[in-house]
Amino acid sequence: MEHRHGARGGLLARLRDYALLVRADRPIGTLLLLWPTLWALWIAGQGRPHQDVFLVFIAGAVLMRSAGCAINDYADRNIDPQVARTRQRPVAAGRVAPAEALALAAVLGLIAFLLVLTMNPLTIKLALVGGFLAASYPFLKRVTSLPQFYLGAAFGWSVPMAFAAQTGAVPPLAWLMFVAVVLWAVAYDTIYAMVDREDDLRIGVKSTAILFGRADRLAVGLCQAAVLMILWRIGGLAGLGHWYAAGLAIAAALAAWQQYLIRHRDPEACFRAFLNNSHFGLAVFCGIGLSYTLSSP
Repeated sequence: MEHRHGARGGLLARLRDYALLVRADRPIGTLLLLWPTLWALWIAGQGRPHQDVFLVFIAGAVLMRSAGCAINDYADRNIDPQVARTRQRPVAAGRVAPAEALALAAVLGLIAFLLVLTMNPLTIKLALVGGFLAASYPFLKRVTSLPQFYLGAAFGWSVPMAFAAQTGAVPPLAWLMFVAVVLWAVAYDTIYAMVDREDDLRIGVKSTAILFGRADRLAVGLCQAAVLMILWRIGGLAGLGHWYAAGLAIAAALAAWQQYLIRHRDPEACFRAFLNNSHFGLAVFCGIGLSYTLSSP
């Protein structure tokens, strides 16, 4: 009986470590990937995305973010133990083997790709590019000071995929939204990198927070302003109305709040500002959804 309870406890501990590995306890990454996906699906579907496309993309966002976290912890297995915020992650702490992390990422990625196979050929081709971006991003911080731009491309790739799945094409508006998502990711991930800047400087990890130096807040603000201007232009091209404008106004207020939070570059406040970007994405989505739902035909 004791052996059975011990085995069950070991299995539960293993499953808990796998859940921590894919950040099941920290949904912020999934939300930051999900909001642009929903922006694109709603605009591509003019407020009524196909149900099958919607379900596949929701599941895909969860699976790919989870796979990306597992790959990230494999790539950072020698870095995370040196950073206070990350040293208790399962791979860094030795509770999950690096090979296990890779295997889990492969399984999750495979499930996501099997789901994409139910979509049209253009979406499948774009998914291959998206998979490469997601798998290669974690290794970029060793070779470039601009990994945040690459992260933006990986997170933003769901936008052309959503348009392709919904309409069979990727119009200029989709690429405009892709640029907005890239710049948004640069803004919020620079804020995120400000949390670990001192540790990153010590161990040699590169980031835009280090590259921008004392101009970090200005760079983040310029990216935020550019995102809002591009989203405003997208609203005009898509024929979105005053509800969308209200959503952008709330998003602008949230961006200003983030600037206030990071004014002293305090790590805890910077982390709060990073988390606030989920509300930014939600505000934009609510503006899109309400425009299609409540605006006069």
